[in-house]
Amino acid sequence: MTVVHPITRAWVTTGGTGAQNYDEFADDAEITAIIGSNPHSALGIEMPHRAPQSLGKSFLDALPDAVARLAEAKADGSYTPAEQVVVLYRISAPGEEPAYGLFAMVDTDQISTRADEPGLVIRNEDVFIAKVRERVALADALGHLLSPVLLLQTGRGDELHAALAAATDTAGAPAATDTDQAGRTHAIWLLGPGPEQATLTALAGGGDLVVADGNHRSLAAQTGGLPRFLAVVTTPASVAIQPYNRLVSELTTTPAELLDRLRAAGAEVEPIDGPVEVPAAGGTVHLRLDGQGYAVRLPATASARLENLDHALVERLVLRDALGLDPGDKRITYVGGDYPASWLTGEVDAGRAELAILIAPVTVADFVAVNLAREKMPRKSTWFTPKARGGLVVAELPR
Repeated sequence: MTVVHPITRAWVTTGGTGAQNYDEFADDAEITAIIGSNPHSALGIEMPHRAPQSLGKSFLDALPDAVARLAEAKADGSYTPAEQVVVLYRISAPGEEPAYGLFAMVDTDQISTRADEPGLVIRNEDVFIAKVRERVALADALGHLLSPVLLLQTGRGDELHAALAAATDTAGAPAATDTDQAGRTHAIWLLGPGPEQATLTALAGGGDLVVADGNHRSLAAQTGGLPRFLAVVTTPASVAIQPYNRLVSELTTTPAELLDRLRAAGAEVEPIDGPVEVPAAGGTVHLRLDGQGYAVRLPATASARLENLDHALVERLVLRDALGLDPGDKRITYVGGDYPASWLTGEVDAGRAELAILIAPVTVADFVAVNLAREKMPRKSTWFTPKARGGLVVAELPR
């Protein structure tokens, strides 16, 4: 009995609705610009208060606008319905190996967040509860899920990868394609009931599934009492982890005082000559502030392995202890790997931020090992690529 199931009633894009997930942006103005240039983008539904016509409204006040936009998209043919389907998914680009996945529904009661909690779906990151509440409210208002949780199949990943590659190779023309901001082509194929569907759902649910992207969406499914949530089950060979950096818009101390506090905590601080880049390996983080770059080796302050990860040390020693900032403080922006180091340092040099913190990425192997040990990653520490697009496959929820 698998924990991965067909989508009872799906709405599948006919083109033009695909979008980056709502949490992939460092600047809300980018969301408004995308919706303005493409009103059919699912971002207008996922982030209704950022749509040009709804600016000035709170998220909750803009929910009726989201409902109206989804209804319009279904009525004007932007989506077409399908019953009892899974959806084959391939992401490709010149010079890159294809990434594969399967859109499906996954049992919410399988989510496990600690070693003594049974379940095949492992969620391992701290979350921001305000974001979870927004996702619960959106699902309740829409009665649909537009953005999938990205799950990494760790038990039968190689088998699933081969099966998905073979299935897409023989599936003919895709039902729809979409091109993302990096130029990758996202293609989908519908697969109805039958032996092939049963084989793929069994492989997709054939081992521990790690939440690679969508920690807030998976918790929202639990909080909202949803029996199943929309997911893309992918494979370790299909993904990579890029840097997940931090940008602080306003310091609570002077740059000199910040560096002194880090030194007092045991950090080694050395100036960087030239551009400030993401560190090549863990153990050292790079800072840009007050027109200068610094390489900072933060001291290990605890015996637990996870507490000494770079992202955890930054959160504890730099943000909390040196600056007195809670991780959810609005002055902190979590900036994923789609934004290069030059963008972060440029924000500081232009005066739009006062501190950039560049952190080496976590490895896929380390990420999987941490999850299988049922340990918890620091919040916003893994930026998986390529990202699954929102708005390609929409799951209608039972009422």
